[in-house]
Amino acid sequence: MARLEEIVRVIAVEEAFSVPGAIKQEGSIRQGFAVPGPTAQEWFRRLADLAELRLADMDANGVDMQVLSLASPGLEVIGDPGEAVAAARRVNDHLAKAVAEHPDRFAGFAALPLQDPAAAVVELRRAVEELGLKGVLYNDHVRGHYLDEPQFRPVWAELERLGVTLYLHPAAVPADNWRVFEGYPVLAGPSWGWTATVAAHALRVIYSGVFDEFPGASLTLGHMGELLPFQLARLDSRYAHVEPADRTRQLPSYYLRNNVYVTTSGVMSHAALLGATHAVGIDRVLFSIDYPFESSAEAVEFLRTAPYSPADLERIAHGNAARVLGL
Repeated sequence: MARLEEIVRVIAVEEAFSVPGAIKQEGSIRQGFAVPGPTAQEWFRRLADLAELRLADMDANGVDMQVLSLASPGLEVIGDPGEAVAAARRVNDHLAKAVAEHPDRFAGFAALPLQDPAAAVVELRRAVEELGLKGVLYNDHVRGHYLDEPQFRPVWAELERLGVTLYLHPAAVPADNWRVFEGYPVLAGPSWGWTATVAAHALRVIYSGVFDEFPGASLTLGHMGELLPFQLARLDSRYAHVEPADRTRQLPSYYLRNNVYVTTSGVMSHAALLGATHAVGIDRVLFSIDYPFESSAEAVEFLRTAPYSPADLERIAHGNAARVLGL
């Protein structure tokens, strides 16, 4: 088992920030968050901070770099495509400035205005080639649309061309309301509903043939892969009953092992980590905290005590992120 002092670097890859005023709908949506007021206020204070509080937390807990991404609610709540395009440029410029001020401590995932796929391709190219951002993070559905739909194929083509990943993250505002959650709001959010919806979205992308068409493209899934690594055998066994004309070229597990990356965000369980690395491979699992919603101290302790050899722990702690994101 490796000790923390043996780890050369720690890179955390799903770390949220906000840009006050960039998302007009943000305030009203935040009011509906089912968390105690003081906790929410502390989150919001830390989300807006891109230096003092964040760097102090990183220094105190041995985190060398955060890969920053816009928190939910993000661009996905904007109805007007033109407004979404303007907001994306503002957010990405703000993020690129923060990265430029602390290039050894921060990298970033771009926000995309997927309400207008053609404009999203343009902004993706600008974000990566001009601003130096390392990929994209998007909060689940595009106003009820999903990324397997034909209008998003040009986005996948550009992601493949640029060699950057799309991190599919839960959305604070669901596309629809599931009756099974009625009367149990605890089920609808991070404890279960977000995992269920994002995992289903990822499977839509896989089953639609996106990765057959764009084999160099990739998805990144947080929360231990939204638990999909633990479903591989079931996905494959039931896929044998799909009509041949509707099948992809490979079994579902192939794409989860070749086109999907998994992060540990918010799941501090060694049993789950061991299961994920066994299922998809040690080189496809990246460390994450989910700052400020999770404790950096607890996440780093979880990493420090993980039952891996020093070489494998290095991969999870920083090596995989450096390779996948070009850090």
